[in-house]
Formats: sequence, structure tokens, C-alpha cells
Amino acid sequence: MLEARVFISQTEVGKLWKDQDGYHFKYHKIYLENPINGAVSFTLPLQEEPFLSKVIFSFFDGLIPEGWLLNLVQKNWKIDPQDRMALLMRACLDCIGNVSVVGVFDEN
Repeated sequence: MLEARVFISQTEVGKLWKDQDGYHFKYHKIYLENPINGAVSFTLPLQEEPFLSKVIFSFFDGLIPEGWLLNLVQKNWKIDPQDRMALLMRACLDCIGNVSVVGVFDEN
């Protein structure tokens, strides 16, 4: 299973993960409790239930770099270009905009 923490600005808002069922995104309950907090995107509105998709959510896929920067990420970390979750976790720690994705890597 691949897992990542999702942030808006400096606030952790939820978790994104991939398993045998597909891709999942879930907002943290504490984040949902504050009425001034906003959604990650229009396609992932605030809700308690996790989102599920067979393919990576288009919002997160759009954060992955393209062109020469994508080639650099693939080469440096030896990531298969079809492994969108691995690319997202490695390349989107400091994205353009206010959303960032921090991969949770098992130290064992």
C-alpha cells in the first residue's frame, strides 16, 4: 500500500492512499470540524466518507509535473511513468499552489 499526507498550505487535511481496491482520499475529521476550512478541490468536496477511484483522482494527477521535470523525477528515483502515485509522492512535496503531498515511506 502506498500512502501520502495531503496539506493545504501548512495544514494537514487528509490522507491519500492506493491499495488493491484503487485510490482513496479521506479528509481528517478534525479538519472537517472547522467550518472555515475549504476542500482540496471542487472534485473532492468536504465530506466524512472516503473517496474511491480505480484511477488516481484527476486533481492529484494534475499536480504531477510534465516534460523535462517529469523525466528528471523518473530518472532520479527510477519510477515507472505509469506509477502515478509514486510520482505524486516524490514530486509533489513542494508543488505550485497551496496543496502539497508528502509520501509516507516505511523505514523498515
